[in-house]
Amino acid sequence: MADFATNIPVICLESGTFRALVKELAKELKDEVDPFIDEKEAMRLLRITSKTTFQKYRDSGDIDYRIVSGKKYLYRRRSVVDFIENSPKTKD
Repeated sequence: MADFATNIPVICLESGTFRALVKELAKELKDEVDPFIDEKEAMRLLRITSKTTFQKYRDSGDIDYRIVSGKKYLYRRRSVVDFIENSPKTKD
């Protein structure tokens, strides 16, 4: 048993690197568990209140969606997050 314990590699990370890794893993897990979100949640993530702006993103193909039951739209969470991450940042 002592030989097994001595052969386990130890990985050292700075706390910031560790937190970033955990954050990324949590994001991936969230996408697997809850891959689709409704319009309200998508707009909250995008920090917009205009349904017209949101529809423009959807119609242009910037955000992936599915139509459920002929009327309800569901949006792929990863698509919304990717859109946010790839959008040009504005200066405050």
